[in-house]
Amino acid sequence: MKFIETMLQDAYLIVPDLLEDERGFFARTFCRREFEEKGLNPDIVQCNISFNKKKGTLRGLHYQIGDHGEVKLIRCAAGAIYDVIVDLRAESPTFRQWISAELTAENHRMLYIPERFAHGFQTLSDNTEVVYHHSAYYSPENERGLRFDDSSLDIAWPLPVAVISNRDQNHPLMDDHFREIKR
Repeated sequence: MKFIETMLQDAYLIVPDLLEDERGFFARTFCRREFEEKGLNPDIVQCNISFNKKKGTLRGLHYQIGDHGEVKLIRCAAGAIYDVIVDLRAESPTFRQWISAELTAENHRMLYIPERFAHGFQTLSDNTEVVYHHSAYYSPENERGLRFDDSSLDIAWPLPVAVISNRDQNHPLMDDHFREIKR
């Protein structure tokens, strides 16, 4: 695997090495030893999938707080997504900055998302499936979110939003959220 540093501190784009022959290919998508050698959290306690019927579906921006903060490893198994992460670590030199990566079933790329980052994606095709690996168990009482259209972040989503949940549409703006947690 190739670990490519992104402009956000501690976040990586991971590209599997494809061993190809007449049958197709074989690739390793996770190796605890390789993650440890890079200083990345290798703990995976939960895996989830998200199936999205319609192009333009938007999910996020989600994260968990406190002891339930989680590392995520994201891969697109079918279709394509525009994946976005936002650094929420106030002490980080990349605080409030975001990056995007196009993850597709064809490019096999993955995104390693550190703790205290918000994550969301928009589907670029119909019938898209996303695979999530998490370092912490889902904790509904510790789940939080930020508005996908927060003007202070100015995320450049590539498509008009076709489908979004009421919950995701009504998450707080980043400044409102940080005022609340400072109380």
